[in-house]
Amino acid sequence: MNGWLDVIDGGLGNAIQDAGRYGYRHMGVAVSGFLDPIFAACANALIGNPDAAAAIEIRGLGPGLKVRQGPVRVALSGAVSASILRHGGSTQELPAWHSATLETGDILKCGAVSGGTAYLAISGGIDLIPQLGSRATYQRAGIGGIDGRLLAAGDALPCHRLARNEYREYRAEPWEHHNGPIRLIPGPQVDHFADGELARFLAATYCVTRDSDRMGMRLDGPALAHRSPAHADIVSDAVTPGTLQVPGNGLPILLLADCQTVGGYPKIATVIRADLPRLAQCRAGDNLCFTTVDLPQALEIQHQEALRLTRWQHGIQTYLPAGYLDESALYTCNLIDGVVRAEPPIRD
Repeated sequence: MNGWLDVIDGGLGNAIQDAGRYGYRHMGVAVSGFLDPIFAACANALIGNPDAAAAIEIRGLGPGLKVRQGPVRVALSGAVSASILRHGGSTQELPAWHSATLETGDILKCGAVSGGTAYLAISGGIDLIPQLGSRATYQRAGIGGIDGRLLAAGDALPCHRLARNEYREYRAEPWEHHNGPIRLIPGPQVDHFADGELARFLAATYCVTRDSDRMGMRLDGPALAHRSPAHADIVSDAVTPGTLQVPGNGLPILLLADCQTVGGYPKIATVIRADLPRLAQCRAGDNLCFTTVDLPQALEIQHQEALRLTRWQHGIQTYLPAGYLDESALYTCNLIDGVVRAEPPIRD
């Protein structure tokens, strides 16, 4: 059965994303996809979706949606909450890390993200036609999502209806990203920098500037010195999300999901995959520091994060929202403690 939601308010900075568009980098097509795949997987897990199911990535003020065909189930992850206006007139709050079931005519209004990136997952995932194997929105090329752009009023979001309303919902503890320095692997062009510059970079603190988007973030801090002016440029070669490019001004640029496929600035290091989701939660003004790991350590960290996500998903609990009667608990209770015969005894 098909579910359907109408966008009544596109909000600010919201787009449809999934796990990304792979296999086309040789054609110059960015991977794109979730900035924080962990938060996205959490939102999807709360409603029984696969980790990679297409969801709404919220980067500013969340969208407003109205259910045209329900019931559908939704869930939020991240520093955001929403309110539900039921078609009967009542209002219900939906906090992050909880699911809610919406009936036909219900309106969901998401608030603003108080920091970083949040996700709104919808039952079955947002069922748009994939482009180049993905539903991820890549604005610079105008592909994926809905016409390759941000959500806008009047858009329609097909999804899956629930077969029946179970009344019980799902919740879990908020996911906590790893604290501490961002971990990276040096190179591949460390030799393009003056002696000691990598160590100076690792000892410094850098600030995320306002000149940041899904393509990358610019960092403000100690400028790094190239070995010579000529070493500030290279023959363009491959870059990837997590690459730390350093242009001629010496200030690093940290590439993110929508980054180009090649670049002509030397790369002093690359952030490990396990820490890329942490970058999605950075805001302008946040401070970052870095440390190095080797490849075996990076692979082990990634493995441990995958195990931690599995444990988190297994820890999802059911609960009954306020106002609903727990019929299963009622029926399993012993409601009759004994029998009393009220009529007078029969005498011979």
